Amino acid sequence: MAQTTETPVRTPEKPPRRRVHRAWFVAAVTFVTIIGAAAFASLPGLLIEPLHEEFHWSRGTIGFAVSVNLALYGLTAPFAAALMDRFGIRRVVAVALSVIALGSLLTVWMTAAWQLVLYWGILVGLGSGSMALAFAATVTNRWFVARRGLVTGILTAAGASGQLIFLPLLSWLVEHHGWRPAAVTVALAALAVVPFVWLLLRDHPADVGLAPYGGERVPKPAPVTGAARRAVTVLSKAARTGPFWLLAGSFAICGASTNGLVKTHFVPAAHDHGMPVTAAAGLLAVIGVFDVMGTVASGWFTDRFSPRRLLAVYYALRGVSLLFLPMLLAPSVHPPMLFFIVFYGLDWVATVPPTIALCREHYGEDSAIVFGWVLASHQVGAAAVAFAGGVARDVFGTYDVVWYASGALCAAAALMALVITRPRTEPASLAGA
Repeated sequence: MAQTTETPVRTPEKPPRRRVHRAWFVAAVTFVTIIGAAAFASLPGLLIEPLHEEFHWSRGTIGFAVSVNLALYGLTAPFAAALMDRFGIRRVVAVALSVIALGSLLTVWMTAAWQLVLYWGILVGLGSGSMALAFAATVTNRWFVARRGLVTGILTAAGASGQLIFLPLLSWLVEHHGWRPAAVTVALAALAVVPFVWLLLRDHPADVGLAPYGGERVPKPAPVTGAARRAVTVLSKAARTGPFWLLAGSFAICGASTNGLVKTHFVPAAHDHGMPVTAAAGLLAVIGVFDVMGTVASGWFTDRFSPRRLLAVYYALRGVSLLFLPMLLAPSVHPPMLFFIVFYGLDWVATVPPTIALCREHYGEDSAIVFGWVLASHQVGAAAVAFAGGVARDVFGTYDVVWYASGALCAAAALMALVITRPRTEPASLAGA
């Protein structure tokens, strides 16, 4: 008999499951970390009236402490980016969160204005500067090649998300229990994030044997010594280029018109017109909602459109909205005010993804440190207006002149963004140039 050979039936192989790249988990931990650290940024605007009433300090004095905080936030950022290259992201961020918690907690026992400057201005300023947007830029540069604009937008939006979470809670605490429980809450929020950073965050894709998302595997670079010297060297080289000054100048105006003005003085300005503190803080929280949407969308746009033109549009629209704000402040929330909140919220930090993209385009592997210096100018602008706004309120009895001046400055920032040129060659390392 002929022997038949049966062909075995082959079962189709299941396609391999696509694993989520580790870079997205690192981005998620970074997002949560920035949210936890955002509590400190939600408090200054809520402290002005309670500290004025309890200690009889002038609004200019309180504004000075806030301005020190904002200035150190920016001036620390480039050194923090260099320190992350030397000691790793985890160590720098964990120490920074601990310093924020210490400074916030010490304010509970202060009795003099110089203590406010020391605890809130210097300690929280130094800690928050090490947690600045240079942290997001460093994580994005190391872990992502594709989707950098989108990830930058998402991580930038984390600060707004933290504002959304903490502002209503902190304003309720200030109004019903005083400002001290709110300061303790900020300290606890910063400490709560430290374990997430230490256990889950990784410094470089090579630490876990991976390539950056959308790129090829590269070895982990050796620790860079001389962090302070490198930060200063990068600044001295970048300062010889025109795009640096245009980016720094426009970003200084960005800080003046957001952190320095609206985040610090919107609540007391609205309260001057009879609006309850909780309602004004709620409006700032709504700004945070639309800030998340606007910043993520800006990251998406930055991957597809000219960052120069995006910046020009963002600054121009912000300036127009600020010119209308003095006419909208009233004892209650009404539809035109809500329109301003939505419009302004979409534009709040939408400037960050295209600014980081332009730093990367012009300064290559040193872009995180260059952005740290650009961010320093952002915070110096914010510090100047935080102080000037308080003085203007003491002198004129109103904030109107500051709103109008900031609107005009935003028009200048739009023009500055338009004249930034494209680099002719691939950027080289500034530190080694």
